[in-house]
Amino acid sequence: METAVIGEMTQYLTFRLADEIYALDISKVREVLDVGSVTKVPRTPDFMRGVINLRGSVVPVADLRLRFGMSMTEKTVNTCVIITEISVNGEAVVLGVLADSVQEVIELYQNNITPPPRIGTQVRADFISGMASKDDRFLMILDIDKVFSSDGIALVRHGETQPGSERN
Repeated sequence: METAVIGEMTQYLTFRLADEIYALDISKVREVLDVGSVTKVPRTPDFMRGVINLRGSVVPVADLRLRFGMSMTEKTVNTCVIITEISVNGEAVVLGVLADSVQEVIELYQNNITPPPRIGTQVRADFISGMASKDDRFLMILDIDKVFSSDGIALVRHGETQPGSERN
């Protein structure tokens, strides 16, 4: 008896921003932290909330809600920082992203992931690598590299900005 191959399975960390559920490939996630003290850095894009000290390393923290054109993330008991490792110009960069809450780690088969819609989301379509259904809700799978590689983050890594880049 042969079994059908249904594609490769990947694990995703799901988290909430406002009323939407998003997911990140678990291979991009290092850890999840409670929100502590974030030090604001002058002359950075609005979505960059500042930096944190992560065991002696300075890690920039971005507000995904601001990056996606939503209101600023409010600190609650559930607010957390997801420490990710993104690729910027082929170089690995550690970055913290604020989320309203972390949900769970799920497993999805690649053939259960559909292309993102061209319209109807607050998030730019090129930031979404796909969509999947979980518990009768859709979740958007983010391409975290594209979310931050297009602008802003490379400047923050070097501690400088170009004129006019403070606003996004």
